[in-house]
Amino acid sequence: MNRDIALIYPETSVMTTIKAYIHILKLRIDILIAFSAIAGYIITASRDEFSFIKLVLITILTIMASAGASAFNHYFDRDIDSVMSRTRNRPIPVGNISPSKVLMIASILILVSVILSSYTLNLMVALHLFLGAFVYVVIYTVWLKRRSKLNIIIGGLAGSFAVLAGGASARPEMCLPPMLLAIILFFWTPSHFWSFALFHKEDYKNAGVPMLPVAVGDKKTAVYILLNTIFLFISSLLPTFFGYRGIFYLAVALAVGIFFIIRNIQLLFDTSKQIAWKNFKASMVYLFLILSAVIIDSSIR
Repeated sequence: MNRDIALIYPETSVMTTIKAYIHILKLRIDILIAFSAIAGYIITASRDEFSFIKLVLITILTIMASAGASAFNHYFDRDIDSVMSRTRNRPIPVGNISPSKVLMIASILILVSVILSSYTLNLMVALHLFLGAFVYVVIYTVWLKRRSKLNIIIGGLAGSFAVLAGGASARPEMCLPPMLLAIILFFWTPSHFWSFALFHKEDYKNAGVPMLPVAVGDKKTAVYILLNTIFLFISSLLPTFFGYRGIFYLAVALAVGIFFIIRNIQLLFDTSKQIAWKNFKASMVYLFLILSAVIIDSSIR
């Protein structure tokens, strides 16, 4: 039996194992999710309420919950990962990590994150972190991803919960500022991921995953991206409209919003992989600048 296991999951070097775990946990995405939680905290906490300790805690705990959800994603998608060229070299398909270890790590990370956040911050933070992981793993990955072309719209709520967790770490009660930022994250996700899906359309088609480009075609997907980004642009103005952000944030929101819409219009006329990838990268720039503007605006108001 041990020989059979060794054949399936051969011994690897320490560095290969470390790289495999980093891949499984999707740390770059985790950091982006944690950045949104930080913005959620900053937009909610007043100067008198600000706590560096809370900021550090929500950052670490969000990374843990996001990393756990990412590991679950690798576990449940291991069959289609072996089919798609983009993912066939992931740690589970190539045998660098066993599925059982990934399942154990994912469970521990989310459990510890939820328990620690309930004790060190409050129950609302724990609830939001749990719901974010639950939506991404159960609602999106397990239920909707292989069944519905609307998968990423509902699955996009996962990122919004990170913002709400950040806001709850400042004020446990539901309040408007983090909700407005969560709406921005909700509208950002489809424009971001549909561009990614356009670039990797053949992979999803081969794996039988009904991402929007596979289900409705490139042209209609580009139209939906543009329409969604217009809603994203409008939602990005709400924090200033309600008086929670100032002129600096508004200027950034207008500039990066127009930039992103222009990219979407280019995609509308040219749905090639090259333009789809530029649109995807533009979405990353957009979110980083919007969240940065939220944080910087707080320091200069």
